[in-house]
Amino acid sequence: MLNQSAIILLLLPLVYSAGQSGRLEIISSKQDFQVGEEILLVCKAAKEGDMTWFREGEEIDDEDIVSKVDYTTSKLLIRKASLSDVGTYSCKFESEDGHKVEAEFVLYIYKGPSFHDTTVYHEFLEGADGVVLCVVTGQPAVDVQWLKDKEPIPSTPGRRVRKMSDNALHIEKVKREDAGTYICQAQIKGRPIYQQLPVSVVVNAPPTVHIREDVKKVAVGPETNVSLSCLVGGLPKPNITWTMPLEFDPSRHLFNSDRSQLTIRSVVRADYGEYVCTAKNKIAESSATFMLHVFEPPEVFISGDQHSVNVGERVAVSCNVTGYPQPDLHWLNKQNGQELDMAGRIHVLDGMLEIKDVIPSDGGLYSCMAVGTSGNASRDVSIHTQPGPPHYLTVTPGPTSVLFTLKTFPINGGTPIKSFVLQWRRNAIEKWEETIVAASDVLAITDLRPYTKYTVRMAALNNVGRGQFSIENTVRTEGKREPDSPAISTDQAKVEGNSFAVPLEQSDNGGTPLLHLNVKYKEEAEKSEWHKMQLPSDAKSVTLKDLTFGSDYHLEVEAVNSNGSSIPATFNFTVPEQPVSSRMTKGTVAGIVMLIFLVVLLAVDATCCYRNRCGLLMAVAGKLSRWKDPGLKKVEEGEGTTNGDVTLKAISKPRRSIQQSGVQTISKEAGHLTEVTCDKAPLTKNEKLHPTTDA
Repeated sequence: MLNQSAIILLLLPLVYSAGQSGRLEIISSKQDFQVGEEILLVCKAAKEGDMTWFREGEEIDDEDIVSKVDYTTSKLLIRKASLSDVGTYSCKFESEDGHKVEAEFVLYIYKGPSFHDTTVYHEFLEGADGVVLCVVTGQPAVDVQWLKDKEPIPSTPGRRVRKMSDNALHIEKVKREDAGTYICQAQIKGRPIYQQLPVSVVVNAPPTVHIREDVKKVAVGPETNVSLSCLVGGLPKPNITWTMPLEFDPSRHLFNSDRSQLTIRSVVRADYGEYVCTAKNKIAESSATFMLHVFEPPEVFISGDQHSVNVGERVAVSCNVTGYPQPDLHWLNKQNGQELDMAGRIHVLDGMLEIKDVIPSDGGLYSCMAVGTSGNASRDVSIHTQPGPPHYLTVTPGPTSVLFTLKTFPINGGTPIKSFVLQWRRNAIEKWEETIVAASDVLAITDLRPYTKYTVRMAALNNVGRGQFSIENTVRTEGKREPDSPAISTDQAKVEGNSFAVPLEQSDNGGTPLLHLNVKYKEEAEKSEWHKMQLPSDAKSVTLKDLTFGSDYHLEVEAVNSNGSSIPATFNFTVPEQPVSSRMTKGTVAGIVMLIFLVVLLAVDATCCYRNRCGLLMAVAGKLSRWKDPGLKKVEEGEGTTNGDVTLKAISKPRRSIQQSGVQTISKEAGHLTEVTCDKAPLTKNEKLHPTTDA
């Protein structure tokens, strides 16, 4: 292709000069002319003279071609250029002074290039070989070049896309990236004459449809959405259509922009079936099929979560299961993990669990299960009945009691045993007496007669009722006696700071359950008092706190049952002296600071009282004096005065004068009132008293 500079030069008039001295020049608009064009060559000299035109050295004397404008300019005109006009033209000039000069001009005539009926649109199938022809004519000879994206396509053998010897473009096994616009460029050989023809190449590909999974499983539900996606290819871009097992519902069936994805909202059972995605273009069509399995999760429905039934009666529980596909129904005894079948006292018939002649061991949890390909579900049902009789029972008599000991609890009938019924009688003609004891308490009959034979039995109680009694046991109570003294583990006693702890162990309760432990302790000092406390019967240790440092203590512990208390177990121990801290604590420092502050305050207050009769001490002394002698207040207020004498009431006890830090208080002695003054300050008007004769 011509560059910009070359194009500009071609557009400028061509000037051929014979040299600066002769100043002869041939002027033309261009050098290359197409067949049929008009050609004008102008020969111009700088001064007057004769001009002659020559072609290939032969003079041109045709007046239709050559004409003289004046003595300095001559024209050569070819009205319709032909290929035969190609050649070298020259203009010879001879001036009047005999100077001769010559200028030459090479004229090129061309025809074409012409692409005639070359096809400018081609479609090829992906994978096939493609050939694009470029039919070009022109004179002189024409060179052909193929370009794509402004890059020339070489004719190198073996290349998949290359130019052939016949100027055709060959594309081997066409690919999608081969599509686009190709340029067939024809150039007159040796001359800057170009013609370009754009040729479009389109690659077609049949539709392809790919899916990641052809089977989808989803459970029904208002919150359940499912998407089916087709990966579609092909050129031109295929159109996508869907077929489905039910009518299109725009509120539930949604497509993306190119319809390659179908989303089904709020999946229902009717959405089950085949979904076909079809892609079609002008080449062919292709499709893929999804199988959508819609499941309903299993659900279990039972006639009741809990059933209470008496021993010996019948109980039946119905169970229904739903789901898609229909799940299987199974009943499971959760006590032993066994599945129930259609035979036996406990059996299943048409989904109903039936238990005939209920026994205590039938109580407990049973589970109705739905088992299917869409999942599993279960519901439990509780069967409650009375507990079974106590077994593995030990009966131990005491002086006035009988203790029951169970190695294992009875069968509870499906609900926890809360208490036991304990019964006793002395002979068969008497009615049974009974007491109810919580399962967590000591199972004992108390307040019996000593040295007496009793028949005893027990039964368990749960929420349904009382179970069967145990076998009867005959026992004879023992004599009354107090418990043994608790054993104090003296070798394990510990004293830490001013706290003391020692382990206890009870060896014998005297045949009657212990009620509590009495503990008392005191310092081994004269006139010290006992400190007492009470511990539960099962206490394993005694702990004493806030004891006096550097003191000896005496400890006594008694075990108490309904018959009395044991002999005290005693123990003596010593609390060591309090360790002296090497540093003063923050509390000590604060105390010292407060003490110094109080001393300074008292000193300032005393000084104030002594000098100015003011301050806290003065106010306290005055208040105390007035409170002790009401008459004084009257004197100070100006009441009860007669000729300067002060009348005082009888005083039960004489008070002695107190003088401290220069302050004097009023004293009353033998009915006389002594004036109180400060050495440094006179009395005020209201404070002065009339002196008595004794003063």
